[in-house]
Amino acid sequence: MSQETSIGEQLKALIRLQHIDSRIDQIKKLRGDLPEEIRDLEDEKAGLETRIENYKREQQNIETARRQAELDIKESETLIGRYEEQQLQVRNNREYDALTKEIEAQKQRILNAKAKIEEIDGSAEARAAAMAEAQERLQALDEILVAKRKELQEVLEDTKHEQADLETARQQAEEAVDKRYLRAYKRLRGRVRDGRAVVPLIRGAAAGFAVPPQRQVEIRQRNRIIVCEHTGRIIVDQELFEETIEEMQLGETRVE
Repeated sequence: MSQETSIGEQLKALIRLQHIDSRIDQIKKLRGDLPEEIRDLEDEKAGLETRIENYKREQQNIETARRQAELDIKESETLIGRYEEQQLQVRNNREYDALTKEIEAQKQRILNAKAKIEEIDGSAEARAAAMAEAQERLQALDEILVAKRKELQEVLEDTKHEQADLETARQQAEEAVDKRYLRAYKRLRGRVRDGRAVVPLIRGAAAGFAVPPQRQVEIRQRNRIIVCEHTGRIIVDQELFEETIEEMQLGETRVE
């Protein structure tokens, strides 16, 4: 096999691979941003579920603290009553002053407990509102996720057979491309935004960039791999590009 024929076949193999990849890209585009949207919604849902669990745990701790404050008040009131009775029975000022200090300490304990209860009760409405808002958003997210997953599933069902056929064809197309060119092709595919690593020369330009006349002649000769000096894309003769795709489509028609 001559070098010219070899390069010509490689150009056709690259065109076939690009055509298949472009069709796969179109299928993925049909799905739009759905997969990413679903991931974002799932992340938000997980965050909300964690927040709600934290609210519930915080609420339990707050309820425990409130009950403890109520117990502290009752205990202090009991102690104050006991100390006041003992004051009536003391025999000297030292014992009386000691009991007075204990009574004052218990009164302060009651004030602290009441302040704690007031603080808890004062923030109850805000906590309840935050919990309700989180639960409402979670419910809405569940409904949105159901709809988005259904929408994605419908798109997947509509395209799964075509994509499976294309993936099989892609493996065969890859095998026909020399490893050197395949590596370059994959690098280009990952770098260019539209995924087109192989582009045809149309009216003196390729992918929006003008190609010098001498380079155009070389491209039409089909005996070299020519890359765009601006983008690095592989440029092929338009006629070869269209012929190769037409051959692929005829082959698909015969298979069907």
